[in-house]
Amino acid sequence: MKLYHIGFSKSDLGVDAPQTVLLSGEPERSRYIARTYLQNVRLLSEYRGLNSYIGNLPDGKPILVATSGMGASSLSIVVNELMQVGIKRFIRIGTCGSIQPHVSVGSIVVSQAALCRQGAALDIAPVEYPAVADPYLTIALVNTAQKLGILCHLGITASVDTFYEGQERIDSSANSQLQPWLKGITATYRQLNILNYEMEAGTLLKMAGVYGFAAACVCAVVAQRTVAETIVVADKDDTVNKAIEVAIKSLQ
Repeated sequence: MKLYHIGFSKSDLGVDAPQTVLLSGEPERSRYIARTYLQNVRLLSEYRGLNSYIGNLPDGKPILVATSGMGASSLSIVVNELMQVGIKRFIRIGTCGSIQPHVSVGSIVVSQAALCRQGAALDIAPVEYPAVADPYLTIALVNTAQKLGILCHLGITASVDTFYEGQERIDSSANSQLQPWLKGITATYRQLNILNYEMEAGTLLKMAGVYGFAAACVCAVVAQRTVAETIVVADKDDTVNKAIEVAIKSLQ
């Protein structure tokens, strides 16, 4: 029986079913990863824009590439259903904004843990439950980045629900009136040695702990929030490709 949101079933994965998924928020990124890096690619579903593909890594290992959508609520649905079809390892490939001067646009961040400020995660576990990445996948990502000569930062990620208000964007937002408790939140996080903002990792990592699967997150740095609120679009594709390459080669 096909799962309602992802649009495919366990039987659609065949006899040599993958147990690992590369998860991206954008359907375009999922399509690009599948068509560029995998062999014997087959489309599983495009339902709701949650594009999913099955294929093989260059060494022959089966793998799934799937779309989580934007934000933790969508991700939680997709991850739940992917578990139901047998996925046991999740690597999120995303984008993020740096909140530290030394974490430059063009580098990547591997999250060892997340400050999780997400409503979806509260349905999974209490607020104090840790959002921690799998150490083996995390070390593999960092080691691969080093071997490839890609500038990689390992640390804590702030994972929040909103792109504008929750990340203290004022100049680029339609709403310049932040709630009082959000004013100065970026400076506070910077002082706590948090590296970056993104919108999904915290819930993924909490789900990993509760559900018992392995998860990690690698993000391309596409904004430098110590300088400006905007995304550096010109560098985005190259930086995202670095994160993809690190994830793919960490699994070989």
